[in-house]
Amino acid sequence: MIASDLDRTLIYSPAALALPMPDEDAPRLLGVEVHQGRPQSFLTETAGRLFAALTEDPRAVLVPTTTRTRKQYHRINFPGRAPEYAICANGGHLLVNGATDRDWHASVRAALAADCAPHAEVAAHLRTTADPAWLLKDRDAEGLFRYLVVERALLPDAWVKELTDWAGPRGWTVSLQGRKLYAVPRPLTKSAAVAEVARRTGGGTVIAAGDSLLDADLLLAADHGWRPGHGELAAEGWTAPHVTALRSQGVLSGEEILRAFLAHLDRHGDRHGPADPSAPPGPSAPA
Repeated sequence: MIASDLDRTLIYSPAALALPMPDEDAPRLLGVEVHQGRPQSFLTETAGRLFAALTEDPRAVLVPTTTRTRKQYHRINFPGRAPEYAICANGGHLLVNGATDRDWHASVRAALAADCAPHAEVAAHLRTTADPAWLLKDRDAEGLFRYLVVERALLPDAWVKELTDWAGPRGWTVSLQGRKLYAVPRPLTKSAAVAEVARRTGGGTVIAAGDSLLDADLLLAADHGWRPGHGELAAEGWTAPHVTALRSQGVLSGEEILRAFLAHLDRHGDRHGPADPSAPPGPSAPA
C-alpha cells in the first residue's frame, strides 16, 4: 500500500515549484488542478506518467492521503485511473470510490468528542487572538480542524508558541506550513485512516511520503517512507531510521518520490490482497 501526502509532496503550486534551472531547461509540467479558473497544482509530465503507472500497478494500492477537505481533493484531476481509496481532512474522511465512508467518519467524530476540546472553542480562541495585521483568512475544514492563512513575515513566533501551549492541554496540535497555520485535534491522524485502508485491502506493507509535521505520524507508521528536501520536516531536520530524507526540492522531489515508490515495488512488491470496500471500519476509534 502506498500512502502519500499530496501538496508539496507529489503536487505543487506555482509558488512551490522551485525550479533552479534556466527556463529553457525546465521540465514540462502537467496541470492537475484548476481553481477559480486558474491553474493551481502541477507535476512534471514524467511524474504524471509515473503516477498513472502506479494507479494501474497490481502490486500496490495507491492512496492519496491529504489534509485537504473533500471539496479541495475533488478539484484534482489525477493522471491515470482514479484511486479507489483516498484519505481527506487529515484522516477525518475515508473516501471509497469518491464517496465518504460514513461509519469511519462517525468513529472519528466519536474519538474527537471524547478526547478534545470542541471545535467551536478553538475557533473562538483563534478569532479573538489572531491579529488582522497578519491574518488573511480563517478557514473551517469540515468542522474537523481549523487553519489560518497568514502573512508569514508578520506572524509573531511568540503568538504561535502561545497558541501551541494553549491548544496542547485541550487535545489539539498546531502546525505552521508556509502561509498556513493548522490547529488540528490530536486524534485526527492520517496514520489511523491508512491503517483502516490497509486492513480492508489486505495490504501488509505500507510505504509513504510527506513533507509536513502533519505527515510525521504517517511516516512513522509506515514500513518505509520518504520526505522531500523542503517543508517543515526538512527544516527541522526530522528523520527516522526507515525514512529516506531526499535532497531534492520542489516539483522535482515529487518526481523522485514516485520513482522511489516504483523502485520499491520492483524490489519488494507482490500482488496485493483483494480490496473489500464494503467492509466495516475497525472496532477502535483512531488514536
